[in-house]
Formats: sequence, C-alpha cells, structure tokens
Amino acid sequence: MKIDYHVHLEEGPYSTNWLARTATSLAFFQGKGLTASPHSIEWVKQITKQLNSRVEEGCYSEAWLDLYLERAKQLGLKEVGIVEHLYRFRDCLDYFKEHMHLEADSLGTLQNKWLHQVSTIPSMDHFIEFIHSQQEKWQKQGVNLALGLEADYFPNGEEKLKRLLENKPWDYVIGSVHFINGWGFDNKETAHYFEQMNLIELYQTHTSYVCQSIESKLFDMVAHLDNLKVFSYRPEETLLLENYQQVAETLKKNNIASEVNTGLSYRYPVKEACPSPSYLQVLANYQVPLTLSSDSHYPDDLGTNLDQATELLKNNHYTSVVGFSKRKRHAVEL
Repeated sequence: MKIDYHVHLEEGPYSTNWLARTATSLAFFQGKGLTASPHSIEWVKQITKQLNSRVEEGCYSEAWLDLYLERAKQLGLKEVGIVEHLYRFRDCLDYFKEHMHLEADSLGTLQNKWLHQVSTIPSMDHFIEFIHSQQEKWQKQGVNLALGLEADYFPNGEEKLKRLLENKPWDYVIGSVHFINGWGFDNKETAHYFEQMNLIELYQTHTSYVCQSIESKLFDMVAHLDNLKVFSYRPEETLLLENYQQVAETLKKNNIASEVNTGLSYRYPVKEACPSPSYLQVLANYQVPLTLSSDSHYPDDLGTNLDQATELLKNNHYTSVVGFSKRKRHAVEL
C-alpha cells in the first residue's frame, strides 16, 4: 500500500519564485478550471485568477487541499500525513526566539527576518481545525488523511516543547533538526557558513542533536536523519559510519521510527534522499521502523520519488513501513 507521511501545504518565505512555483502547481492540474489553450493569454488570465484566490484564501483552503487529494488518488496513495512546521505558528515563536541565533549580526538579522516571514499562522488550532474538517471527505474517497506536526528540536528546549505539543490531537509528531548552535543550516542564504566549519566536528554535533531528539521521547518519528548534507557539504561517508550506527542504535533502543524522505533528492543541490543508501543499510541492520515521505510543499510534488524509495527499502529487506493514528504506530505492507 502506498503512503506519504511528510507533506506540507506551504512554507515561504514569500517571493516571486514562490508565486511562480505556486502557479506551476496550479497549472499542473489542468482539469481544475483551466479551459483555455495552454500558453494562450486567456490561459494565463485563468491561472492568474486561480493564483489570486490561492493567495487570498491561504493554504488552509479546501480548494488547495483538494489538489493534494486529487494527486493522491492519481498516485494510488492510501495514507497521507499533512504536517506543519512548528515555526509557522505565531503562538510558538517564543520557543524559536529562545534557541535560534537572532543577534544583531549578519546571521541573526537574516534569520530574524526569515522567522517572521514564514510565521504566518496565528495558532496551531487553525491548522488542527482545518485538517479535521477535511478528514471525512478524504476517507470517503479512499484516502486516510492524518494530522501531523514537524517540530524543531533544540537541546535544552525539551520542557517548553513538551508544553507546546501536549493536549493536542496529533496522529503523530515529527522531530527534526534544522539548527546547530542556532544556525539554520538548510537555508540557502546561510549555506556559505559551511565553508567555515570542520565538517567532521559539525556532523558529530548534528548526530548528538539527533540522538538527543530521539531520547527526548517527544516524537513518534525523527525526520531526514542526514539533512545536514543538503548543500553537498559532507565528509567521506566511511568517516560517518559510526555516527550512523549511533543514531540507528538510539532509534532502536527508544523504539522511535524514522523515514525515507525524498525531499532533498528533487528540491536541493545534493540530489539524494535521506537517509543515504549507506545510512539506510545501517538502519536496516538495526531493523529501525521507517515510513515513506516526499516532503512535498506543493500538491504536484506529492509522492515524488517514493517508488524508488520503496525499491530501496525492499532491497534492504523491508517488507513493511509504518503509519500513524492518534500517536500509535501501525504497519503498512509494501
């Protein structure tokens, strides 16, 4: 059975590139109101009208989510998990302000600007209410729609994060590491900081963060374990095998799942899924439970490269992956 458990509706920051990518996504679904001939001026007017509605209604519109449902049905997906980044919610900003580097230097100024550009949703409840309102509709069309959250992990932030996550009806919570010592390493505007780093030490620190996130027991799964490679800054992998084993052992010991996440393979310079083939082999040796994730941020990216990811899993002797409901894990046959 086909599943995709790490799917976003929007992120930002907002730019002409974001507008163009959104328009491309709308154009992908030709049957949704685009009656004019492609590339005609009337066709452009129709897309512009749809784009205006998309911006005005926001990502929590039924019309936008319907495109994800349409794509899921096209691909034969039976379970889809929609998640939001925690930093999208304004009522969670204090958590990030405590742990991100936001000083009045070049990095801090850039990151402070980014944080306020992407934080556009007043509260978690807006997201929860919207997904809940759509679940019955999806179920009637043969696709289970799960409610998830992706929460950034910061060392020493566990207590505050626990309070943010508790008493919410999540089907699952994803833990992720996007920041090291307050630096958002997957922001292309800060990628030049890799040039100043000892990569071996950087990867060791990242491994420590990932292991701490697992041991916190705050998450049902921990995402994209080697996303530090996003801009292709990575030592020889033979030098990282002990790191991979440490993470795999920690996941297994704490009974926490991870994922095969294809997002980097089609959206970032490294052009490789997380985990790498070598890393996946280590996880398989420890029999770490995994799910499948496209990390899509647009409906036409749903399911991207998951067939290849499934074959990789089968080649590593996986016969099933995992899904989630009400913070409980269940097996899904490949």
